[in-house]
Amino acid sequence: MRTGGCVGSIVEELEGTLGQGKVSTDEVTLARYALDQGPVLDYQLPAAVVFAESTADVQSAVRSCAGMGVALVARGAGTGVSGGAHASRNCVILSLERMDRILDLNPDDETAVVQPGVVNAVLNEAATIHGLMYAPDPASFRTSTIGGNVATNAGGLRCAKYGVTRDSVLALDVVLADGSLIHTGHQTFKGVAGYDLTGLFVGSEGTLGIVVGVTVRLKYLPRDIHTIAAFYPDFRLAAAGVLAVGRARVQPAIMELLDGGTLAQLDSIHGSDLSSRGRALLLVQTDGFGAAAEADVVRRVLADGGAVVTMEASAEAEHLVDLRRHSRGVEVDDEYRVGEDVAVPRSRLVDYVAALEGMAAAHVVNLKVVAHAGDGNLHPTFWVDRLDDAVDKAAMERLNLALDASIDAALEMGGTITGEHGIGQYKLRWLGLEQPEPVRELQRRIKDLFDPAGILNPGKAI
Repeated sequence: MRTGGCVGSIVEELEGTLGQGKVSTDEVTLARYALDQGPVLDYQLPAAVVFAESTADVQSAVRSCAGMGVALVARGAGTGVSGGAHASRNCVILSLERMDRILDLNPDDETAVVQPGVVNAVLNEAATIHGLMYAPDPASFRTSTIGGNVATNAGGLRCAKYGVTRDSVLALDVVLADGSLIHTGHQTFKGVAGYDLTGLFVGSEGTLGIVVGVTVRLKYLPRDIHTIAAFYPDFRLAAAGVLAVGRARVQPAIMELLDGGTLAQLDSIHGSDLSSRGRALLLVQTDGFGAAAEADVVRRVLADGGAVVTMEASAEAEHLVDLRRHSRGVEVDDEYRVGEDVAVPRSRLVDYVAALEGMAAAHVVNLKVVAHAGDGNLHPTFWVDRLDDAVDKAAMERLNLALDASIDAALEMGGTITGEHGIGQYKLRWLGLEQPEPVRELQRRIKDLFDPAGILNPGKAI
């Protein structure tokens, strides 16, 4: 990282170029925008927060920071959980939340053009009128922004059938590190002219450029939806149920797996009775004109595998899906509690679940697991009890050993250290375990090409 610059000077520069109401140095605001929801390794306050309202504002902020060698961290709603939007020392936080307009929605082309601050749920509300939907479906869809989804290549509940963010992004408008504006991609569903720069920017966590416009492909809103709740006596049997559905060659839209600890927590928070019905829940949703027929197959397959299966009424089905969206709990990750984001081949789901349970017992830490089981993406959460007035160093050591073990096990099974949350700041310590040095060096060279001064979200992603 080759950044520096004077804090007072950059604030004066930004206020001069952007005008009133777009630059804040208020301590409360600085503290609020210093962090996303990821664990904190190195808490820093930004020098200022810029609230961009247009592409021109973003270009002005980038040029000012580039001219003075000041780091710039782009931010959406701050719902990320890997520290990708954490402030670096004396940086400028560039908030894109005010750039929240749907610029175009074409029901015949089945596309939409949006600014980065558009919230997932808002885009879906607009698309629903035309019988369409934006398929990526993160659990935080009511608050997360499309720009943030692009930054991390976010997934979500519907990813089993509809894929992740990259599968729905056709084109991008991006402000580069020198303040210039480029357009990548195409308005059509097909297009292979030149290198896929759109795909490169998706998932780059704001380290190569600032996304200011997104053209997305919309999907047909399903005419029929069936939700199946399959309760199992243990989590490993539920994981085996995922493979059984796959062998039946049915493609659900949603396949979500919740363990006993998660069910108990949901019951405590929401007053549900899930724990009394089993020690693990496999939640399957089929959609489209064949939803009922597919649901019949799924129900039979899961019952044959030892599940207590119910075809829920519509209201209960929606309630179960909503509970799953809140299954990370109310806590924010910190040094005592870390929610992981690994993926393994689906054929290794049962093995990985068994490994997680074993390492939690071996290291004497608490564990709960939810998973986008349809594509092998698991979210195990490890935690130790917090002491009131002191850090339990022994407990922290056990927690970190369990985290390291969970990463090692995923990689040994052919998996990845992050399925959808990104590397951010927190997962850099494990990146070298997955990617060999020649690959990492190539990525550093790409970073240097797009951002030679190293001002865009330094210390993240690569």
